[in-house]
Amino acid sequence: MKAIGVTVPGGPEALTIVDRLVPAVREGEILVRIKATALNRADLLQRMGKYPPPPGTTDILGLEMAGEVEEIGPDATGWKPGDRVCALLPGGGYAQYAAIPSGMAMRIPEPLSFEQAAAIPEAFLTAYLNLVWLGGIQPGMRVLVHAAGSGVGTAAIQLIREIGGKAYATAGTPEKLNKATELGAAACWNYREGSFLPWLREQTRGEGVDIVLDFVGAPYFPDHISALAMDGKLIVIGTLGGASVDGVHLGKILSRRLQIIGTALRSRTVEDKIKLTGQFADFALPRFADGRFHPVIDSVFDFEDIAAAHNYMESNANIGKIVVRVP
Repeated sequence: MKAIGVTVPGGPEALTIVDRLVPAVREGEILVRIKATALNRADLLQRMGKYPPPPGTTDILGLEMAGEVEEIGPDATGWKPGDRVCALLPGGGYAQYAAIPSGMAMRIPEPLSFEQAAAIPEAFLTAYLNLVWLGGIQPGMRVLVHAAGSGVGTAAIQLIREIGGKAYATAGTPEKLNKATELGAAACWNYREGSFLPWLREQTRGEGVDIVLDFVGAPYFPDHISALAMDGKLIVIGTLGGASVDGVHLGKILSRRLQIIGTALRSRTVEDKIKLTGQFADFALPRFADGRFHPVIDSVFDFEDIAAAHNYMESNANIGKIVVRVP
């Protein structure tokens, strides 16, 4: 099969098309002929040698895919050849085939194309994990969503809206803020205009938010602590701005009973991912089918243009997911 390999860690030019063996299908697994995959920040880090795959996982990049079931392994149930599925992966999405546990596959709702379905797993499962499992979101809760134009950001805003919460979104361009508003954000702030904290205090009448989805890390940490309401949760998804925080004052954390939660989806067990996938599918797939949810796709690249796709993601210009067709 054709796959995307990394010659040596480095820039997008390190990506090349290589020949690999089709994965063997083990007990409880299905083999999927991949039709589309999508990019994630983790792919860029792995390409640069900064985010190695978990032990025992393929070195092929790609954390999600959509395609057709081609083979059913022993004791795999619920699927037949030809079924259209999408799934989260520990790696291997930049290839023509992937073998996955049958419980991690989600049926693609009829209105969606493979390209649309490939944009769902990583973004929406990450948002669901952090908002529902870790954040315990309930109707009426307020959530601060950074990187509102990203795949996870656009998914999170839709989930918050559907659950009955209020999303307060930040991004760096009017276009990204307009998309956040269109998806259901209650209010938006352009971070290029300064700290979000005064704006957020005004929007929440000084009460703060119940959950912060933090992609930025260290530079925002003091403002996040100040932005949280009593019993609020700071969920650290990424550290794009830095990972080391100096001068932390624990008094606010103690007095307001705040929780700081670190999260990573890729390193969770297969059992956790199967459970998460099942709960999310029950909640979300009917909403994709009737249009209440939709994956936000910025652009679609061909397989041989993977380096250009990575270059584009690094520009941070995309609104929503960058998808790649697999031949």
